[in-house]
Amino acid sequence: MIKLLIVDDSALMRRQLATVFEAEGDFAIRQARNGREAVEEARGFQPDVVTLDINMPEMDGITALSLIMVEHPVPIVMVSSLTEKGALATFEALNLGAVDYVTKPGGTISLSIEAVKKELVSKVRAAARARIKPKSSGVRGLTARIREERSRPSASPPKDLPIRDGVVVVGVSTGGPRTLEDILPILPADFPWPILIAQHMPGSFTRAFAERLNSISAMRVVEASGPMPIEPGTAYVAKGGADMALGLRAGKLNVIVKPEKAEFLWHPSVELLGRSVLEHVDPKKVVGVMLTGMGHDGADSFTEIKKRGGRTIAESEESSVVFGMPSELIDRGGATVVLPSDRIAAQLCHWAGR
Repeated sequence: MIKLLIVDDSALMRRQLATVFEAEGDFAIRQARNGREAVEEARGFQPDVVTLDINMPEMDGITALSLIMVEHPVPIVMVSSLTEKGALATFEALNLGAVDYVTKPGGTISLSIEAVKKELVSKVRAAARARIKPKSSGVRGLTARIREERSRPSASPPKDLPIRDGVVVVGVSTGGPRTLEDILPILPADFPWPILIAQHMPGSFTRAFAERLNSISAMRVVEASGPMPIEPGTAYVAKGGADMALGLRAGKLNVIVKPEKAEFLWHPSVELLGRSVLEHVDPKKVVGVMLTGMGHDGADSFTEIKKRGGRTIAESEESSVVFGMPSELIDRGGATVVLPSDRIAAQLCHWAGR
């Protein structure tokens, strides 16, 4: 049985969430009405996973999360609103150690819970098996990590020459925001390649996410909300609620926003992005980076990158929050190297000749 603690100040929301998980048949469920009760239940019940609301009386979800992670670290899935304010609070929670998040349905909960039921159950199940990453260090810690990573030898294959005019494609899902913070801030402002990032995330979250990454990175990080020419030293975060592809406009390579296609299960789609890069860039100049996440999104296109002479990195199990997407790439024989997240930036710099 999976011990689940549901925390929400709405009795209706608690009842609806409990009904969803009771129907699964393998959850032992407790409930809490606010952050204070959540901390107490975490001590006594010792859940395997927690769903945690953000805005609650007496003690909010962020404060409760901080206390729980200190006293009894446990995988936590935040349940937040689809607003910019909700996005910022969610990223703060992820930085403090939350594993994932589910956006609250709008309108009447009893009518809308079905819209997120499948996502909710899959994310809670994945979280119950997830690794909890330690809280991110501050500016001093980041500076020390930058020095350490740039001095580390890279795990490189034989005859490993730098790539000119390369393009990096990143696929990431569950655990992605924290994991990308292990990588992008380490890269220098003059990193010579553009980086294209498909992070599974709703549309109302990606702008705030890109702004957060930009604020802690030397590289420029932007949300690709429309056609944009790709440039060295810039990371492009695919807009949520859509897909991102690489295409030609006026003879130049641009990232292009496309409506979600039903043939792809996850969005923004890593698979679609990987295929589009292979259409427009010499595969030998492509580096694919597959990070933590559920499912197999991008595994086929990234395997094709390696098969056609490109290079790929799969995040190792030791650092993955959920070792789904990297494992799928490794199982297909599509990983050039397998590295923990805190060594990926050094590998990219090595391949770029930095």
